[in-house]
Amino acid sequence: MPAAQRAASRPRLPSAPRRESWRHRHLLGLEDCSPGEILTLLDRAASFRDEKGGLKRGSDLKGRVVCLCFFESSTRTSNSFSQAAKRLSADVMAVNVAASSVNKGETLTDTARNLEAMGADIVVLRHPAPGAPHLLSARLQASVVNAGDGAHEHPTQALLDMLTIRDRFGSLKGLKVAIVGDIAHSRVARSSIWGMTKLGIKVTVVGPATLIPRGIETMGVEVCHDIDQVLSSADVLSFLRIQLERQAVGSSPFPSLREYSRLYGMNAERAARMKPEAIVMHPGPVNRGVEITPDVADGPRSVILKQVTNGLAVRMAALALVTEAAAA
Repeated sequence: MPAAQRAASRPRLPSAPRRESWRHRHLLGLEDCSPGEILTLLDRAASFRDEKGGLKRGSDLKGRVVCLCFFESSTRTSNSFSQAAKRLSADVMAVNVAASSVNKGETLTDTARNLEAMGADIVVLRHPAPGAPHLLSARLQASVVNAGDGAHEHPTQALLDMLTIRDRFGSLKGLKVAIVGDIAHSRVARSSIWGMTKLGIKVTVVGPATLIPRGIETMGVEVCHDIDQVLSSADVLSFLRIQLERQAVGSSPFPSLREYSRLYGMNAERAARMKPEAIVMHPGPVNRGVEITPDVADGPRSVILKQVTNGLAVRMAALALVTEAAAA
């Protein structure tokens, strides 16, 4: 067979997604981001790290005001956004929702418009209602960054997870990631699925049938109800917290936390059956002894603290990119 015919007969591999200029003045979720835009976010985050793995400081947000508006409890995300903004020379305004006019009946939109009138250029919003950031994005001149909306999306958490995985393996395409736990109530799971599948990661969701939404296969994932079936093949096992606060009062999707931990928890015995280079992740907060035992959470496979560090870089990238798009 001539060389030209042999070349034509070879199967064509899909090309890697091209980096694309970020043109959005909001970051609302990864469902609407292209693969190239996600890579641009990851690359920009990596650019904020120095040769020793530390984080640089910059003036990208000099003269800008970043408002942190959190209607749900947060430690890592709120502090991470605050530090990210300060590292880029922004002024930070934090809203104490418990002591705000929301408790007097003020609407979310009115609250945000008042914050914008005080000079907010970016509103970082966490809210229990799915779609709340999208609502504000249509009503504000300020940029809106989604820091978690109900059980819908948490884009920066998914981005920092992907950055952590890429740091470890060098690339993302073709890797196998198992997301284990409360898929039904997890905004992290949804953003991770959107982002990871777009970049060529093979995602399997693992958990009891009561914690996996029907039809989730349409998002491009596989479903498994036995964690032991994925231990030897997964490159990454990402564990999710059981979100009791989002479950109906008086209902339980499994007999007990002890039973759940026995069937789906990561422990030393299961860690020993993972691939030699495989890693364990968790977006936090970790319920030690439920999703992961302490010896694994603090062991060599764990990249949990690395995720936290990468969260700063990712949030710096998100704030910088939406600011640049808004100014364009």
